[in-house]
Amino acid sequence: MATLRIKYTKSTIGYSQSQKDTVLSLGLTKLNQVVELPDTPSIRGMIFKVKHLVTVEEVAANKEASR
Repeated sequence: MATLRIKYTKSTIGYSQSQKDTVLSLGLTKLNQVVELPDTPSIRGMIFKVKHLVTVEEVAANKEASR
């Protein structure tokens, strides 16, 4: 399964509380913080909601992890 590398690039100041909560639920608390999460439909939905605040790149699954 692929993973997504999500970087928090823009502050949530001035945005709705639900978008602030979404950024927190992705595990992002500080600007320029990077988290890696599994590529699931629920994570993709959260990213879509705050796509203007984060940058996303897909990371190939490690071959050693599948062993």
